[in-house]
Amino acid sequence: MKPNTSKFDKILNASEQFGKVNHEPDSSKEVQVNSQQKTMPFSDQIGNYQRNKGIPSASFDKSKVYIVGSGIAGMSAAYYFIRDGRIPGENIVFLDQLSVDGGSMDGAGNAKDGYIIRGGREMDMTYENLWDIFQDIPALELPEPYSVLDEYRLVNDNDPNYSKARLIHNQGQIKDFSKFGLEKKDQLAIVKLLMKKKEELDDLTIQDYFSESFLNSNFWFFWRTMFAFENWHSLLECKLYMHRFLHAIDGMKDFSCLVFPKYNQYDTYITPLRKFLEGKGVKIELNTLVKDLDIHIDTEGKVVEGIIAERDGNEVKIPVGKKDYVIVTTGSMTEDTFYGDNKTAPVIAIDNSTSGQSGGWKLWKNLAAKSPVFGKPEKFCSNIEKSGWESATLTCKPSAFTEKLKELCVNDPYSGKTASGGIITITDSNWLMSFTCNRQPHFPTQPDDILVVWVYSLFMDKEGNYIKKTMPQCTGDEILAELSYHLGIINQLDNVVENTIVRSSYLPYITSMFMPRAQGDRPRVVPEGCSNLGLVGQFVETNNDIVFTMESSVRTARIAVYKLLNLNKQVPDINPLQYDIRQILKATQSLNDYEPIFGEGILRRVLKGTYYEHILVNTDEEKEEHESFFAEQLNKFQDWMKELKV
Repeated sequence: MKPNTSKFDKILNASEQFGKVNHEPDSSKEVQVNSQQKTMPFSDQIGNYQRNKGIPSASFDKSKVYIVGSGIAGMSAAYYFIRDGRIPGENIVFLDQLSVDGGSMDGAGNAKDGYIIRGGREMDMTYENLWDIFQDIPALELPEPYSVLDEYRLVNDNDPNYSKARLIHNQGQIKDFSKFGLEKKDQLAIVKLLMKKKEELDDLTIQDYFSESFLNSNFWFFWRTMFAFENWHSLLECKLYMHRFLHAIDGMKDFSCLVFPKYNQYDTYITPLRKFLEGKGVKIELNTLVKDLDIHIDTEGKVVEGIIAERDGNEVKIPVGKKDYVIVTTGSMTEDTFYGDNKTAPVIAIDNSTSGQSGGWKLWKNLAAKSPVFGKPEKFCSNIEKSGWESATLTCKPSAFTEKLKELCVNDPYSGKTASGGIITITDSNWLMSFTCNRQPHFPTQPDDILVVWVYSLFMDKEGNYIKKTMPQCTGDEILAELSYHLGIINQLDNVVENTIVRSSYLPYITSMFMPRAQGDRPRVVPEGCSNLGLVGQFVETNNDIVFTMESSVRTARIAVYKLLNLNKQVPDINPLQYDIRQILKATQSLNDYEPIFGEGILRRVLKGTYYEHILVNTDEEKEEHESFFAEQLNKFQDWMKELKV
């Protein structure tokens, strides 16, 4: 250590813990008991105590860092190398095959040619790693010393998010979405799934487990359209989502559980983070395709010695020293995107026999060929019929569509406040189409008379109700026709088409991270034996977090940095609300649509007038229970426990 910290040497040299930190503790396995040997926080103990500055085990002033992929995972890794690893920003280089930074966090275009966003971001307040970064990144529009987090809070604290038209049907009529409509057996199936060990769910699908009544419930409509789950996707991932968002289940009907950015994902997150990193001297080399890594593998481990890349049509090899580090974003949810516009449909130029051949997938496949510790990329990129769907971005001048949209929004979409509050799902759409209008403007330079609306569908093999084609076969104008039919404005289609620019995107791998998987199919963030290589993004294994979120990308980056540099810092496991009795009771009440749950009457009587009286959500009517209630419910409880063990 440096001389000014030498007074700690005696403590550190005598410590059995120093240098042996579990950087990725697992709350699903830890028994939370204090002991004389327990010096670090519990696995999911979040908060300011985790904001300590890491003490590097050595000086990394001379270490170089090469980051493959400039998406949010790669940028987060650069941030943590600088903040916690004390590596100079000028030592960090991004290598990206694209011509623009940001990876899948895109947002581009203009009012004349049309804007395009292939996806959006629904955010949760418990994204501890994401907010850990953005509380330190200077704000996009507020002056110093305010951060992106400050800006985010200012918007969402003062403009509540919710939907008044979460579900619609019958050509534009708002459908009752006040209830989940789950049968008792399906509520029980959810409880059973939460109690199952993750190891029991290898390669199982959602439809392998849940009944038809569950798959046809309002709950599943809310869930699948909000998160983009298909019936054939991973049951394990669905379970992890249920744990992750247990605290938010009651707000999923009207999206009151969510917070949204002011602008699109690129301008909200990538732009300020890139400016911060470039200000630290970080270099971003675009149009550079990394094809493979030269890895020396022997009994002592795996060491990256070179990066094989292609730049300007020429192959180059970048040497990597033992004290240098390489971070790779494996796979990609947005590679091989095919685009369309008002007059043309996307021309899909790949199928299952040719999928997974683009840069990000090829790099992962090349790594996987070297060792089983790098996972099995083919499990995720080989069935595009089950991993792909299409989205469309509408750039809208005032029209019959924008007038109809006003009826479905919480506030006038031109007001700058919450508009639709999240996606509006058309329940009788053959495509299972949803659309959303976020706060406007969605782009900083967007004209006042323009609205940007995002549309997506889950069923790619079904003909439309009005346009007798699948969505990928449709031009943008035909997508507008299908949407207008479902909104009851088909007689004004000419007006809608005339005033709406459509830019469509078919994404063959957009839900590939949801494909059924088993242990070992995804590599760990720092694969076994690797000393200078970390893998980040949506296709690596974490203990309990989910995929398809910015939070999971940031988490993987943070784990990679802490492990590779062996810092005395941990990445806390996911927020522990799933273990909070208040959240468990609230979720149980919500899943039962606030009808009395088993034992509720007894619990209310026991808690009434006590400190804990508030832990049950109050319902409009509390039903009186007869004297034999306790005995009756005890018998039911015994029967329920027997069924639960089946």
